[in-house]
Amino acid sequence: MIKSNFVIKEKLDTLGITLPTPPKPAGSYIPVVRTGNLVFVSGQIPIKDGKILYSGKVTKDLSIEDAQKGARLCAINALAQLNSEFGNLEKISKIVRVSGFVNSPPEFTEQPKVINGASDLLFEIFEEKGQHTRVAVGVSSLPLNSAVEIDLIVEIT
Repeated sequence: MIKSNFVIKEKLDTLGITLPTPPKPAGSYIPVVRTGNLVFVSGQIPIKDGKILYSGKVTKDLSIEDAQKGARLCAINALAQLNSEFGNLEKISKIVRVSGFVNSPPEFTEQPKVINGASDLLFEIFEEKGQHTRVAVGVSSLPLNSAVEIDLIVEIT
């Protein structure tokens, strides 16, 4: 049985999350595309009210804990994109894949710990439907000097 939007909304409220107006694309792409039952959400950065909240290299410019908060915000922005596209989150039947990119120095190897900020939130909201496959990689830089970027693949009904 798929969770109703009411239950998902309650879960978001319990977590103190209000989905924002989705950020506008920072380039020549669309934020969401659907093919069949799969929906791809373009990379989301930790932006709120038009400002990057978590920027720079993890461990050099910000802590792992702050980078986790950034990954969480990226996931919230991805959900906001889906909510904007479909009018609610009720249609999500499965979080299929999370891809996470961490702006980090070459010697940093804890990218998975950073991306847990997004993965843990998705599991909190969607429970077993939020369990997903994942990629967590380090990169030398990200758009707008963001500390982290997340994209999603979800299945909808």
